[in-house]
Amino acid sequence: MNRLAFVTNVWKLSRLLTREYIRAELNAVKVWQLSSFWADTVRNIYKNLENYWKILRAERAAMIVDGEDYYRALHEVMREAKNRIMLVGWDLHSELRLIRDGNSGGYPVQLGKFLDSLVREKKGLQIYLLAWDFAMIYAMEREFFPRYKLQWRSHKNIHFCLDGAHPLGASQHQKMVVVDDSLAFVGGFDVSKWRWDTSEHLVDDARRKSPDGDHYPPFHDIQMVVDGDAAKAIAAICIERWQMACEKKLELLGNKNASDLWPESVHPDFADVDIAISRTLPEFKMCSEVREVERLYLDSIEAAENTIYIENQYLSSYRIGEALAGRLEEENGPEIVIVMPLETGGWLEQHTMDVLRGRVLRRMFEADRWNRLRVFYPRLADNPLTALMVHAKVMIIDDNFLRVGSSNLSNRSLGLDSECDLSVWAEDNAIEKKEKIVLFRNRLLAEHLGVPPDKLEKEFEGNSSLVVTVDRLRSGAGRTLVPIDPEATKDRDQWVPDSALLDPEKPIKPDELLDYFIDKSHQVRAYHHMFKIISLIAFVLGMAILWRWTPLGEWLSIESVLQAARWVEGQPYSPLIVLAAFLAGGLVSFPVTLMIIATIVIFGPWPGLLYTLLGTELSAMCMFLIGRLLGQDTVRKLSGALLKRLNHKLSKSGLSAVIMFRIVPIAPFSVINLIAGVSDVSLRDFAVGTLIGLLPGTIAIVFVGDQIAKSMKAPDQTSLTILGLSIVAVAAALSGLRWFLRARQHRKRR
Repeated sequence: MNRLAFVTNVWKLSRLLTREYIRAELNAVKVWQLSSFWADTVRNIYKNLENYWKILRAERAAMIVDGEDYYRALHEVMREAKNRIMLVGWDLHSELRLIRDGNSGGYPVQLGKFLDSLVREKKGLQIYLLAWDFAMIYAMEREFFPRYKLQWRSHKNIHFCLDGAHPLGASQHQKMVVVDDSLAFVGGFDVSKWRWDTSEHLVDDARRKSPDGDHYPPFHDIQMVVDGDAAKAIAAICIERWQMACEKKLELLGNKNASDLWPESVHPDFADVDIAISRTLPEFKMCSEVREVERLYLDSIEAAENTIYIENQYLSSYRIGEALAGRLEEENGPEIVIVMPLETGGWLEQHTMDVLRGRVLRRMFEADRWNRLRVFYPRLADNPLTALMVHAKVMIIDDNFLRVGSSNLSNRSLGLDSECDLSVWAEDNAIEKKEKIVLFRNRLLAEHLGVPPDKLEKEFEGNSSLVVTVDRLRSGAGRTLVPIDPEATKDRDQWVPDSALLDPEKPIKPDELLDYFIDKSHQVRAYHHMFKIISLIAFVLGMAILWRWTPLGEWLSIESVLQAARWVEGQPYSPLIVLAAFLAGGLVSFPVTLMIIATIVIFGPWPGLLYTLLGTELSAMCMFLIGRLLGQDTVRKLSGALLKRLNHKLSKSGLSAVIMFRIVPIAPFSVINLIAGVSDVSLRDFAVGTLIGLLPGTIAIVFVGDQIAKSMKAPDQTSLTILGLSIVAVAAALSGLRWFLRARQHRKRR
């Protein structure tokens, strides 16, 4: 090494050692990691101590492809657990069938029943289940009442928690399972429905059925399993996540009753291998932002010399796209082969994330002057077209770097959601590791192309080009890889905002979201209710169309609706019926706004106003008293992290907080009532605050409800126009009142 190189390396190392986080993590860094800075011949991807959290030894490590093998391995390992099982995921489903061929070792195959049987058999075993406290947009994908099925209906040693400890719009996206702190699974798999499949991905597989009995399309994903010190570090991540979300402390087990838990069905790919752990953690409360996942993506792309192979669900990150495009522009840069789903999901994702993907791909193809880029989706059949859902998150660089994790190539995964990835780097003399990495890449490509792995390996050896190999092995029909057209989403491009809004890498505040669409000088702060307004107008217009121009009007006529209303009104105890309906609606959390509108339609504006105020007040008081009776522990199980936020406000501000929550609702009517019952707010303040807070909105709804009743009786253009204008006027008035109250509170805080 010459003197100039020596001085340069000393300067690089000294600059790195000045960074504050080095002092905190230096004990976890091995001497050989630092010594790589001195080597001129070694191109180490882990080069700047920003792209990983820790590098720790695993005695064994393996990649598990597709759900049949993963869930079987999970079942095998958990059967041997002695002390603790931790499952952390985006989603969990209690009725997921882990084993589907009958070979379950005498244990139940459904997740919930299986875990329950384990804790009943093993007296000291504790099971911790943590799932994202999901947004309502994913409600149809989730299990109803997971807390009831995974905790209340199970043994006391099964602990379930919904993770709401993340910024607005973020999600808990790590997918980890740790058993006895000595063996860990990390990757793209949730222990949830719509995930199980075999590597054959048969078009018609009767076993590929959700707990609801619905058949779902073929699904592909990958998980890595590790043991040793690497598994213990992942256990520490799970513990930290549990404590942040559930505010209950757990400790590492140490070497307590340690045993060999390696699954019988999994053959290790690596022995005595160093595993790098990289994370994404958003800034939240007292926790600092961590962007190791992003840094490792960029550093590994930069380090590539020959090939970059990617499997991922998304490609919407502009920064990742630019890094790949930059390598394509180089005359002697690496070949890039990307395997993705044909479409990322349902209608919403196809009109958002797929459009963002198209923008990134168009930029990459423009940069591909040397014809080194291929982007495919796996096709399983062509008549009818059946595409494989690619959910894996894999990157393989040359023949010496392998990465498996939970992170997508999206902005969210780089800075907003929580993520965890594992990676292996094979140094120059690690021939066996390199062979394993190449074998794994070849296996994946062979699976997608529908050819034997040895055929792919032979073809690659003959031309030394991944792009040429795939082009030659692709077939015109049946199972193969098919190019993704980056122009396919261009017609939707003009309607979709940029990725900073749809795929943010940092939390977006509500005011920032509004600023994106409307200039500040022209803003009307009614955006929270715009969807409700549009939905209500669409409902009334739709009903008018059905009644006037379809056969529905013959049996569901206006007269029949009014006749039913007159029947209720004509009952001798109709006011009591209405009050009972409000009480029952509160118990099942039925939307109170719909009940108010129905009351107005039946009884008219002023009697309806009286019945509405009495009904909502009685319903609120009933739920308040139920909350007092249940106590905080039980209500916390129902409401999760929401209890702490509302309880703090109610206990601190009392009457004014109740009024504010009625005028500016931040949770469903019944939820606020229930939580208020376990707060420090008095019964008197709650009753008075509820009446005062509901009065403006109820009067407004009375006005709109009266217009709805008139529109139902005569659904012509004039009545519908008046209805629409009334809704807009009321929404503007309520929004103005809410703006005034929020501004007043903001001034008080200042």
